[in-house]
Amino acid sequence: MAIGFFALALFLFLGLDLDHGSLSSASAASSEGVEITYGSVLKLMHEKTKFRLHSHDVPYGSGSGQQSVTGFPNVEDSNSYWIVRPQPGTSAKQGDTIKSGTIIRLQHMRTRKWLHSHMHASPISGNLEVSCFGGDADSDTGDYWRLMIEGSGKTWKQEQRVRLQHIDTSGYLHSHDKKYSRIAGGQQEVCGVREKRADNVWLAAEGVYLPVTETK
Repeated sequence: MAIGFFALALFLFLGLDLDHGSLSSASAASSEGVEITYGSVLKLMHEKTKFRLHSHDVPYGSGSGQQSVTGFPNVEDSNSYWIVRPQPGTSAKQGDTIKSGTIIRLQHMRTRKWLHSHMHASPISGNLEVSCFGGDADSDTGDYWRLMIEGSGKTWKQEQRVRLQHIDTSGYLHSHDKKYSRIAGGQQEVCGVREKRADNVWLAAEGVYLPVTETK
């Protein structure tokens, strides 16, 4: 699924600094099988419920009190965009493909905070809380997630079934049909669970994917 010119226009409007890369090199994904590279901007769709991984500048009222992360039903909301970033200190660079087993980070496009987890309890189910935390120059191992591709694929592609396992807690990024009723009414809980379940499978959906860097 592609979001076409809307995503590209949004990308340019916000003036993202993707590690000083050229915005003109970005293109909206138009078909399944597009390789996902560092610097790409995408939405993660929860396979079972079809909600998108989402965040906004609203803190949790319990647990860490950090910026909340939810599942959002509306495809068009710009607060569901995430930038794919490498683990600091590696040789990975913008435009590189991402192999199964690689540690990545996801930066929330609107607030610049990182997808994060820790031992605090999630608000509804009491599993591991997933939040957004830090900023451009403020990231730690709580932001590290291991990409695990389901099936025989070796590198991450659009519409491919994947799991993200948190490095510090071993929890898989998870969502389910348990919904908030007040501040985030209609949005569903996102949390971490340590077991592989059908509810912790995600797919890269709408996005602006940077082309693969040619190896010289």
